[in-house]
Amino acid sequence: MSDISAVNFGTVLSVRGSIVDISFLERLPAMHTVLTAMGERSIIMEVATHLDPQTVRAIALTSTQGLSREAKVANTGGTLQVPVGKRVLGKMFNVFGECIDREEDFSGNHKRTIHQKPVALIKRTTGSEIFETGIKAIDILAPLERGGKAGLFGGAGVGKTVVITELINNMVGGHEGVSIFCGIGERCREGEELYREMKEAGVLDNTVMVFGQMNEPPGARFRVGHAAMTMAEYFRDTEQLDVLLLIDNIFRFIQAGSEISGLMGQLPSRLGYQPTMGTELAELEERISSTLDAAITSIQAVYVPADDFTDPSAVHIFSHLSSSVVLSRKRASEGLFPAIDTLQSGSKMLTPTIVGRHHYTIAQKIRKTLATYEELKDIIAMLGLEELSQQDKKTVFRARRLERFLTQPFFTTEHFTGQQGRMVSLQDALTGCERILNDEFMEYPEKALYMIGTIAEAKK
Repeated sequence: MSDISAVNFGTVLSVRGSIVDISFLERLPAMHTVLTAMGERSIIMEVATHLDPQTVRAIALTSTQGLSREAKVANTGGTLQVPVGKRVLGKMFNVFGECIDREEDFSGNHKRTIHQKPVALIKRTTGSEIFETGIKAIDILAPLERGGKAGLFGGAGVGKTVVITELINNMVGGHEGVSIFCGIGERCREGEELYREMKEAGVLDNTVMVFGQMNEPPGARFRVGHAAMTMAEYFRDTEQLDVLLLIDNIFRFIQAGSEISGLMGQLPSRLGYQPTMGTELAELEERISSTLDAAITSIQAVYVPADDFTDPSAVHIFSHLSSSVVLSRKRASEGLFPAIDTLQSGSKMLTPTIVGRHHYTIAQKIRKTLATYEELKDIIAMLGLEELSQQDKKTVFRARRLERFLTQPFFTTEHFTGQQGRMVSLQDALTGCERILNDEFMEYPEKALYMIGTIAEAKK
């Protein structure tokens, strides 16, 4: 940050929550410039808009407690920056790039501004490529796109965190890439639990964690996604490594923008959201892409307000996603883990031209079998299995075996389930499903297919 600009001081005109109006008589700071207020503790702000030739309106990224009118504010001349490089692996940061995990002191000059432009279209890959996760249910029925964005939908306690830690583990083992976890508006309890679980599972050394916690001002929560993206872009563009970017929760990013918009006095749009929601979300999402050398693949946890998928926030998020993975509480209660709802989950990648005719046909047969079983459940509950026709009985037997085959023991849960984790290739997963659909396992008990990896592990 420039020392020449630091002599350019402004004066606070008004403070309204996280919004501060500041007068600069000499030189007006540029947009996104970081300003600091002098006092008992440093108050950091970012220029949000220019009100007139001498006044800026800034968003505070820290608490404004103790800031008063006439207080002096220094123009740092630079934007918000975060550290980048392999030295950030295994550490936990806040929006300012400060280490918050009480590990060894973290310092250094290799930093980048969080305001980066998306990769130019000419530098992006034009082909669609599947990102294999090693998780059967996802790879077959909701394949992820390399360099794409996937939504992970689910309530509390259905296994979102377990799926996320397993994806990080498989990323390290199968793709030789790095993972970045970005917590936007996370509860500190969730962040601490995830940190501890990842440390115990041994996946922390190839992971960076960036948090803008729920108790922080909206400015910090709004910018933490950009900070994580900057770290991810460095690994993709400079180190040429594939990056798995996990965002929890993308709805909180929109919520933080809505709070800022209200404080700035902007006229709200439908249902009280900020009028600039589409632009703000696109500025973040468009930075997630694949280049000719490496890719950033993103999996984002999505909270849907009141389960209303027509809510403006959900509609805008959906327009950016290429896959959606829905976790079901009903499947979790039946002990079918990962608790992925096979009928509600889907992907734009699941077309014959991208995944191939063979994969597409098997996925469609699985869907049809499971959907028919879902329809027959009421009849089975009322009249019993014996009342079904021979054809329907076969469908039920196939569906129940498919449901169990699509379960899988995870590496990250080994230490409390006692079952060794399995990473299953897409080809092995498809072969297993095809053999079940061809009635090769009718004589096998259902439990023979429960919590196994490849179909070869099924035992009579």
